[in-house]
Amino acid sequence: MSCIGNRRWIRAAALLAAPFLVASCASLGSSGPSKRSIANERSNASGIMVVNLNDQVARQVFENRRPKTFAEIFGRGMVGQNIIGPGDVLDIAIWESPPAALFGTLSADSRLSSGTSSAPAIARSADIPEQMVDNSGQITVPFVGSVTAVGHTPNQVAKEIAARLRGKAHDPQVVVRIASNNAANVAVVGEFNKSGLMPLTTKGERLLDAIASVGGVKQPVNKMTIQVSRGGVVASEPLADVISKPEENIPLQANDVVTALFQPYSFQALGAFNINAEVDFEATGLTLAQALGRIGGLQDNRADIKGVFIFRLEDPATLGNLVTSATGMAPDGKIPVIYRVDMSDPATFFVAQGFYIQNKDMLYVSNAPLTDIQKFVNVISSMAFSFVSIGNAAN
Repeated sequence: MSCIGNRRWIRAAALLAAPFLVASCASLGSSGPSKRSIANERSNASGIMVVNLNDQVARQVFENRRPKTFAEIFGRGMVGQNIIGPGDVLDIAIWESPPAALFGTLSADSRLSSGTSSAPAIARSADIPEQMVDNSGQITVPFVGSVTAVGHTPNQVAKEIAARLRGKAHDPQVVVRIASNNAANVAVVGEFNKSGLMPLTTKGERLLDAIASVGGVKQPVNKMTIQVSRGGVVASEPLADVISKPEENIPLQANDVVTALFQPYSFQALGAFNINAEVDFEATGLTLAQALGRIGGLQDNRADIKGVFIFRLEDPATLGNLVTSATGMAPDGKIPVIYRVDMSDPATFFVAQGFYIQNKDMLYVSNAPLTDIQKFVNVISSMAFSFVSIGNAAN
């Protein structure tokens, strides 16, 4: 075959292959949507917000998302209150002054030692069995009847019994103490060295007392979150903050549940990053700059530095005046929002140091426009070389 015929054959093969090359251009591999398609979400009817991340937006999000602390949610509370609860066992002692009539008895030893039967009688304590507080919050005392104990201190119960004995006993003196504390406990569970119940006393145990009572946490402090559940309210805070800020070491109350959680937060990195993975991060928080560092940054040969995005379901209160009537809302009441990050702007690196990643965030970076062109050129080149090889073989 002549050289001219060879060239004609190659040209004909290329013309036949052209439609397939054009079709393949639209089906080149990709790691996700392009920067343009994401930006178009701003104007379509999907209800997804696309927000350019700048210093003003970062400050607004930081201020509105600032979590409330234990001190703000639960307050300082009452310290050292020994409150009686259902199931507590009470020890009750009652004395009378001479001449004892109802509970007191005369001591024969005192009469013999004095040599006279007219020696004054010594009142003794009545032998009253320990009383368990029942489900209705009551205890039963001889000659007194039912006494409400739940929600009161032992001293208040003692005063109530003494008041109801006046006129029946001679100058009654009553002492009540909690012999067995079965109600005022705190459950301590989770990533501690052991779990259990910590009884509360008049000392007024605090959050760190509960943590110390079970031998501390299993993992490093900066990776631990402490969760406190009280009366239907659940709040979380980094353990490092509880240790470093005295006001966060709140007093505990009966039936509190203290839970230790190890690295409960994570984000996903997808697209033209050097690492695509789900990444755990500490309870103390993680900025966007730190997150980019943990996944190795962007791929120089693929990433569009103007196409870095953070996908998040945001609380409407966080976005404030950015929310419009066209903004959509997820079933859980949150707003789907995409924060667009332009890494070509030097100011963005300062913004990234103050913008915190949230749990379940998705970080995505699109391919640079020239990446798809390069892919197409590679396809053309490989097919052209194939045609030349075929032509040479046919020569």
